[in-house]
Amino acid sequence: MFFKDRADAGRLLAIALEKFKDGNCVVYALPRGGVVTAYEIAKYLRCPLDLIITRKIGHPSQPEYAIAATAENGHIVGSEKEMSAIDEEWLKAAIEKERKEAGRRREKYLQGRKEVPAKGKIAILVDDGIATGLTMRVAIKELKHRQPKKIIVATPVVPKDTAKVLRKEVDELIALEEPREFYAIGEWYENFPQVTDDEVTQLMEKVYEKNFYSD
Repeated sequence: MFFKDRADAGRLLAIALEKFKDGNCVVYALPRGGVVTAYEIAKYLRCPLDLIITRKIGHPSQPEYAIAATAENGHIVGSEKEMSAIDEEWLKAAIEKERKEAGRRREKYLQGRKEVPAKGKIAILVDDGIATGLTMRVAIKELKHRQPKKIIVATPVVPKDTAKVLRKEVDELIALEEPREFYAIGEWYENFPQVTDDEVTQLMEKVYEKNFYSD
């Protein structure tokens, strides 16, 4: 299965999540691309939409190589072996820098709106695709501290080995495709442009409009 774009993937994934429609759930998107997909899901399920903002931490000598990921409240997931080999003070500073950047993005995307509480709810974590699972794992860790009733991970595509790891950490993982061979998320889309900060902000503004859930 190939997806036309992120919105198309979201609509298809929403159908796979039908059992949660009008339920006690909250959809949490991972920006930026995940917001486009999650928007369609939240609209279909008639659930609130919020964000879990994660940031990757690159190796000091090879920034494009992620050794860990952090989220808004400073939770971190990564390779213990690789992190232990890096200067502790540098790592602390890098985590703090990315935590602040996550906070800045929340302010920009949500314009000061409060986060939607997860406690006692079914929390559905959405991204437009998962590769290594690093950012999704830190999002799961962040969300667990908010005490939801259940955590569901939903994504259009995730490699089978990553899905196996994630299923051990959540109540359920729902994916439309779980290929054994996987190279890049974008290969599963006909149209996969970069999503801008302004696009995320505009989508989140629509969520708070009175007619968001109307067909």
